[in-house]
Amino acid sequence: MRTSASTRRKLISAAAVSAALFTAATTSVAVAQDSSPQEAAAPVPAAQTEAAPGTPAERLIVGYKSGASEARSNKAAEADAAAKGKEAGEDVDFQRRLGSGAALVDLGEKLTKADVADVVAEYQADPQVAYVVPDRLNKPLATPNDTEYGKQWDLSEATAGMNVPGAWDVATGSGVTVAVIDTGYVTHSDLGANIVGGYDFISDTAVSNDGNGRDSNPADTGDWTTDGQCAADWTATTSSWHGTHVAGTIAAVTNNSKGIAGIAYGAKVSPLRVLGQCGGYDSDIIDAITWASGGSVSGVPANTNVAKVINMSLGGGGACTTATQSAINAAVNRGTTVVVAAGNSNANAANYSPASCNNVISVAAADRQGNRSYYSNFGSVVDIAAPGGETNSVTANGILSTLNSGSQGPSSESYEYYQGTSMAAPHIAGLAALMKSANASLTPAQIESAIKSNARTLPGTCSGGCGSGLADAAKTVQAVSGSSGGSTGGTTFTSTSAVAIPDNSSAIESSIAVSGRSGNAPSALQVGVDITHTYRGDLVIDLVAPDGSTYRLKSSSSDSADNLNTTYTVNASSETANGTWKLRVQDTAAQDTGRLNSWKLTF
Repeated sequence: MRTSASTRRKLISAAAVSAALFTAATTSVAVAQDSSPQEAAAPVPAAQTEAAPGTPAERLIVGYKSGASEARSNKAAEADAAAKGKEAGEDVDFQRRLGSGAALVDLGEKLTKADVADVVAEYQADPQVAYVVPDRLNKPLATPNDTEYGKQWDLSEATAGMNVPGAWDVATGSGVTVAVIDTGYVTHSDLGANIVGGYDFISDTAVSNDGNGRDSNPADTGDWTTDGQCAADWTATTSSWHGTHVAGTIAAVTNNSKGIAGIAYGAKVSPLRVLGQCGGYDSDIIDAITWASGGSVSGVPANTNVAKVINMSLGGGGACTTATQSAINAAVNRGTTVVVAAGNSNANAANYSPASCNNVISVAAADRQGNRSYYSNFGSVVDIAAPGGETNSVTANGILSTLNSGSQGPSSESYEYYQGTSMAAPHIAGLAALMKSANASLTPAQIESAIKSNARTLPGTCSGGCGSGLADAAKTVQAVSGSSGGSTGGTTFTSTSAVAIPDNSSAIESSIAVSGRSGNAPSALQVGVDITHTYRGDLVIDLVAPDGSTYRLKSSSSDSADNLNTTYTVNASSETANGTWKLRVQDTAAQDTGRLNSWKLTF
């Protein structure tokens, strides 16, 4: 829902009508920025974490321990490379000595990931080897030249930005179409090159405000209203140009020396118009979901721009209906990821739709300090948080994107700060497009899993629950592309049996039985942990392998922040994958208790 200095904040409540979930910029007053320290996994020796079996590589950097002859003699290092290559069945050649003393060895150009892993394993098994890492190819990390990019804190700011620039080194969204099911699109030069054909699905002319029903023109003619138009106590509103703001966050043209940068600026946006004056009907939204994902809708031509990602920054009161859920399920079954806004009522998202639907990624909004935005819905149905901003204190703490200056019909193009879960959702839709661009084989379930598994702990607080934390674009895209050795959204085993964590007492354990896996666990086993606790610094957490080996995930500290919802990475390559894994949690200080809500292993 949009609000401005002249408009009361209220949810569109006309029967069977959905409301756009955002609020506009208001006053400008300074606000302090404060954040809690981010929880991090305890460091482990480099030789355990940096070997990166499975990472594509043509060369390896091998560090020998100081007492090893290979650390001093090139001839010895050359012989060692040949011997290890022979054991692995590959031709491994010593190239040269680095200034650090490490040896550079060549693997050739045609080795598979498995071949590289075999060579790495030979070096890892040698007690004289301190570390072995791939000789990675680095690329320049240029800052976009868009004139307003510096105002987009939501993309790159360290405290609560989504770490988007680090993902651009891997993917930009090329080859992916994102359907924005919203108010349509108003022409904007910073977005137009990335707009492809959409459709106007508004069937009721009283809502459409364009003089007709459904047609192939998704142009936004404005959603302004007059006093009493939508309800007896309705107060007039100006046009929001909401769909254009959402689309700009996803795919504004980038490096064009003007305006803003889009998260997935290589992607295309297909605008589907379902919201007009007073909102939009479920029936039109259901048809838009169906058509966007490649399904057939009677009377509507076949979609030539089928979307792999749908963004719905809209919603209304009431739980997800069977009709809406059926459309979403069908879209997901066709391979389309559906991203939705959690809602702006500072309430449990379970009571709003489509936020409460299954098979969606439901997104809460975070402010510039990493707290849940004051308006954002929350709860167990929320999957992830993303920047949504807050403009009630400082306008620039909102989300800047493409807009139009017209108060009713279109006028000149512009940019404006908005706040809302409507602004948070397209951050995740853009991230999903980056992921799909980096790895076209990803399913919607894998995309959701990877986003959640690679999120970081929300820097601030979130009363009520914000899912897995704050999305991290760079970490997630690198993981699914295989460029970081992280999770690719593979098989996940989960325990959802809650266990109480007693105050200053012995450790509790929760088990997960893993089966159907071949060989050993990966070198980058993902361990997702969701714990409610009022002083997380008290907690010590260990992963226990099937053979009883323990891996310290977290030590006690002075971190006084609440709760722990994060993912740790463990080199478990020496452990058999199948068997019973345990998470061991202990509260080591007095006065605080908690609960292990769930945990998971992603192989």
